[in-house]
Amino acid sequence: MRILVVGGGYVGMYTALRLQRKLRERLKSGEAEIVVVTPEPYMTYQPFLPEAAAGSISPRHVVVPLRRVLKNCTIVIGEAERIDHAKRTATVTTLATGEDGTGALEIPYDELVLAPGSVSRTLPVPGLADFGIGFKTVEEAIGLRNHVIEQMDIASATRDPAIRDAALTFVFVGGGYAGVEALAELEDMARYTSRYYHNIKPADLRWILVEATGRILPEVGEAMGKYAVRELRGRNIDVRLDTRLDSCEGRVAVLSDGSSFPTRTLVWTAGVKPAPILAATDLPLTGRGRIRCTAALRVEGVEHAWAAGDAAAVPDLTSSEPGTETAPNAQHAVRQAKVLADNVAAALAGRPLEDYRHAYAGSVASLGLHKGVAHVYGRKIKGYPAWLMHRVYHLSRVPTFNRKARVLAEWTLAGLFKREIVSLGSLEHPRAEFALAAGGHVHPNLPADRRTRDERRTEDERRTEEGGPPGTSG
Repeated sequence: MRILVVGGGYVGMYTALRLQRKLRERLKSGEAEIVVVTPEPYMTYQPFLPEAAAGSISPRHVVVPLRRVLKNCTIVIGEAERIDHAKRTATVTTLATGEDGTGALEIPYDELVLAPGSVSRTLPVPGLADFGIGFKTVEEAIGLRNHVIEQMDIASATRDPAIRDAALTFVFVGGGYAGVEALAELEDMARYTSRYYHNIKPADLRWILVEATGRILPEVGEAMGKYAVRELRGRNIDVRLDTRLDSCEGRVAVLSDGSSFPTRTLVWTAGVKPAPILAATDLPLTGRGRIRCTAALRVEGVEHAWAAGDAAAVPDLTSSEPGTETAPNAQHAVRQAKVLADNVAAALAGRPLEDYRHAYAGSVASLGLHKGVAHVYGRKIKGYPAWLMHRVYHLSRVPTFNRKARVLAEWTLAGLFKREIVSLGSLEHPRAEFALAAGGHVHPNLPADRRTRDERRTEDERRTEEGGPPGTSG
């Protein structure tokens, strides 16, 4: 018997982890097999992405290696392209698919657990695909950190006021957790970093938060949302409510209120949508593209198929309003994974299933170092206590004792020593230096700024070989 888990995020990892414990004897005897299909060999603990971007946590401590945690599962690094539940097969492309020419894998299964999560929800905004930066993966978080510091380097070195202003203007679109926490942490980091530049002051940095609705952080309640706006504006962050991004062509952010800002940094965090694989299945979906589920986390009207997390529309049994679904957040995902694994094991043993029921406890959000807001069990908390609660809660939730200890050690050391302010943007293109030295060819995917610099260096090397002084080109 094979259980196929599609997705290695919160639900996928926690479900597989609990199943390998509950089915230990079956797995040892070969009677059962758990196969996890995931695009990355790790699970990302997304609430820590803002702190990773700010340098408070190392990127490797924000992720959990699946092969280490899921020792009794088979991990397949690849993308599920199509699922035919009628035939109980999943079509999966792997890293080797294009290399060996054998085509996609056809993985048969007996039980299906769909937990592919979500992807960034974008809008047809002109220029967004060319200049926008997401904030959903650890790669995006570290890339954004490097980018912000690199923009400060550009602003410090340029003699063009227009380039300087654009480099020091940072626009974030989306007032949810991701947008607010990322902006707040990076603003903290950049303000600290500016003390090491002789010609950049904190007041030179311009941070703009664009939110289409009339409030930010709706999860923490209206009162704490208003406090968060006051806190951000008190740090000279320009918070624009009831405002949309109309265009960002030519690196100019044009807003619906008529204002425009030349900027070299536009971060898009305006919501998520279900993973595309859901549309390539024969399972029932809601109008929003999520899988219809029962309260027991079984796909509605379908045997041997289960789902939870961002991809699933799960009835909220604690709500007094009929038809309410659980919110697509980490708090529900982790708890749903436990119930899902128990129900899969119960179904295999012929035992009755358990309904998922969890009253939403509240939310906490960081607004930068030592600042935060929280709305927990009806209590409103702000400032340092909320920030501390944010850290304690997420430290308790990050998987494995190993990760907990490492994160706690890093927080302790960060309190004793100064922040790191180094940009390691070249890590994104590790072969660029060697390729340039070996053949003089610039990597086509290098950012324009670094490409221009390397092209200039190539020109200098050519002139030196010809006997002329470097740096004399127009």
